[in-house]
Amino acid sequence: MKCATNHSMKRIALLLAALAVPSAALAWPWSQDMMNQPSIKPQEGVMTPFPARSVPVMGIPTKVANREESRDLLNPIAASAASLKEGRNLYRIYCAACHGLTGKAESPVSSKIGAIDLTDDYVQQSMTEGWLWGTITFGSYVMPAYGVVGEQGGSNDLTVEERWHVVNYLKNGLVKESQVAAK
Repeated sequence: MKCATNHSMKRIALLLAALAVPSAALAWPWSQDMMNQPSIKPQEGVMTPFPARSVPVMGIPTKVANREESRDLLNPIAASAASLKEGRNLYRIYCAACHGLTGKAESPVSSKIGAIDLTDDYVQQSMTEGWLWGTITFGSYVMPAYGVVGEQGGSNDLTVEERWHVVNYLKNGLVKESQVAAK
């Protein structure tokens, strides 16, 4: 009987030891919950300065407040073959749905929304590159803005440079392509 009691005591001790091990493991430093781990919370501590020459996340700000102020801007991007190609691709993505592939306002929605013929002499001769850039940036009566962020609306789909590429294409490639397409 003494042996059975001794054996029972060993079992109880082993059971107590097994129950004690998990609680000891929970006290180990690597068993902390992820939410309660030591970390730097947002806006806590001293902010690390940005590296030199870094670009802000919101891109390069527009230096003009509205389309009228953009009239006299000069295109900083030369009308190279690469710029025309980039402008053509962007035009087909963003502009062709309303102005048509040839720019002659021949798309199904052109007449419904009042889209203008971009190959017209008025657009090609009278409108400055800055005005076209401003129209793309700030939009017009029906046209959405593709460069304004914030309360004024706009989708901000095109960067400053991309808008200048589209202007290069409008002024230097669209008319030539539409004439070739007409033949």
